[in-house]
Amino acid sequence: MSVVAGGRGGRVPTTRVQPRQKARNQESKQARRRPNAADVVRDRARNSVTDFYANLQGGKIRFRLVAMYVLVSLLLMTLLVRVSYLQTIGAGGYRDASVSQRTRISTAFAERGSILDRNGLELALPVPTRTVFADPRIIVDPVATAHAIALVLGMSPEDELVLASKLQNTASSFLYIARQATTEVAAALAALNLAGISSYSEESRTLTSDGLRALVGRTDIDGIGISGLEGQFDELLGGTDGRTVREVNSKGQSIPIGDDSSQVAVPGQDLVTTIDRNIQFQVDAIVTQQITRLNARGGAAIVMDSTTGEIYAMSTIRKNADGTYTADSGNFAAVDAYEPGSVAKVFSVSAALNEATVETNSVFQVPGKQVFNEGTKWVHSITDAYPHGLEEMTVRKILVDSSNLGTVQIAQTMPAETLHKYLKEYGFGTKTDVDYPGESKGLLKSFNELRGTEKITTAYGYGYSSSALQLIAGVNVVANNGVYVAPRLVNSVIDLNGINQPSAPSATHTVIKPEVAATMRSLMSDVVCFGTASLAKVPGITVAGKTGTGYKRQDNGTYVKDDGSRAYFASFVGFLPAENPRFTVLVSIDEPDPASRDRFGGTAAAPVFANIAQVLINELDIRPAATDMGCPKQRPVELGPAH
Repeated sequence: MSVVAGGRGGRVPTTRVQPRQKARNQESKQARRRPNAADVVRDRARNSVTDFYANLQGGKIRFRLVAMYVLVSLLLMTLLVRVSYLQTIGAGGYRDASVSQRTRISTAFAERGSILDRNGLELALPVPTRTVFADPRIIVDPVATAHAIALVLGMSPEDELVLASKLQNTASSFLYIARQATTEVAAALAALNLAGISSYSEESRTLTSDGLRALVGRTDIDGIGISGLEGQFDELLGGTDGRTVREVNSKGQSIPIGDDSSQVAVPGQDLVTTIDRNIQFQVDAIVTQQITRLNARGGAAIVMDSTTGEIYAMSTIRKNADGTYTADSGNFAAVDAYEPGSVAKVFSVSAALNEATVETNSVFQVPGKQVFNEGTKWVHSITDAYPHGLEEMTVRKILVDSSNLGTVQIAQTMPAETLHKYLKEYGFGTKTDVDYPGESKGLLKSFNELRGTEKITTAYGYGYSSSALQLIAGVNVVANNGVYVAPRLVNSVIDLNGINQPSAPSATHTVIKPEVAATMRSLMSDVVCFGTASLAKVPGITVAGKTGTGYKRQDNGTYVKDDGSRAYFASFVGFLPAENPRFTVLVSIDEPDPASRDRFGGTAAAPVFANIAQVLINELDIRPAATDMGCPKQRPVELGPAH
């Protein structure tokens, strides 16, 4: 190694490599360039692992790409299927839900037809009201809304709490707030301007007289007839409801709609009855006055046109639990049935006269008491209407003095089955053509079912029962020249075009001969003039009729209560004028005070007939015939002394 000294301009010293060292270095480099077998194996292994991981990493990427592609495809396919479903099959449900959310459908109630009297005066008529309701889905503050409503309606705190709870029920879309409210109340609620509170027009029903309740009947709060004429003719009166469809915004305000599916309500038709409102009102007052005076359980009166069968008045008054009398309990003149008592003697006597087994002057020996069916299990003792010994009586006297045993003897002049057939011809045992809801058909057994004295007692009004409608129609046969005319309550129907559609005339059939009917009218005039119905007299005109005083059958199967007392059913059926009858009138007093002397047909019911007859004379200008001189002043000799 040599060092070259340097100075300014001298060269940098260099290291000189010896040849031998240089060779060794060269060999070392070559040795590094030529790997041995182990190194080759190791390098190959290392390269294989590297390639495996590289390939593996590439496979994962491909798998992820494929999986992502499949997943996206499935999602797109699902979305496509869902959209297709919503646009086709499932569209209706969502469309309906959308419409339901914004649409309000309410019933447009049909105006119920009026019930009119024969002169076109209203008996029952619709009264406009407003029904206030809530939609809880739109209510903003249920508690505050309930409080505001409660202040107007005067609700108790408990009721207010219940209302608030109901207003919070958003699952409901309709809630009544005030049903059929007055105009004032509805206006007060509307003035609150509460969200979700609306109203619609709705009618209620009213009567022009409370006494009409028994006959006309009732409707429920939805305007559906549930009793009386309202129930019987509900379909005709009710009409057909329509509907109102409107769409609203989020505030409940109406918005225009393109497709209006609203339907107009069709009003009901008007029913024209045979009732005369003025006469009905006065009859109600007369009956109420009498039963109040007698402290009776109730009373009824029917006024019927003797020729057509049209009912001008039908009054039923009954005592309530609080002691007041109203017509709210029902039309007992049609639905109740009682044994007719002595009024039935009209049918027995007229049947015998028609069969020519007796004449008016036929004489019978009548005892004061008689025992029938002796020696059998049906033995029965009958006492006459008034105490007497064996007495000679004509047919006229038997009817005038209302002799039970005399009537039995008259009936026995013909086969018992014959009288039974006449009773059926007089209309007993079947409903009348009025077909009033719940009407009774009474009770008249078939002849083969009659046992013991039942074949005897039917002669004077026991052993069968009838409604007041049946009884007045039966007696009216005498007034109508022997022809049965079915009673009726409907004159016509006024249709939607305002055209009056008359009802069919009453059905008729002949029961007795006209001359027999005339004879019976003469006998029944004597009943009023000289017999048991003297209190039925009307000044200036002759009337005819027959009284009836019956014992009411008790739950124990007898006519005597457990305490030994009796319950009476007093009645009178008559007609005026006697010679040429225009109207037949029935009056019945149910359970007058048994301790009163006015518990009989002649004292309880006959005076009511006289008052009603005077109303008919005044209202309908009934005048007697020129030959009608009223009752004779002298009692006929053949009637004997009065009892």
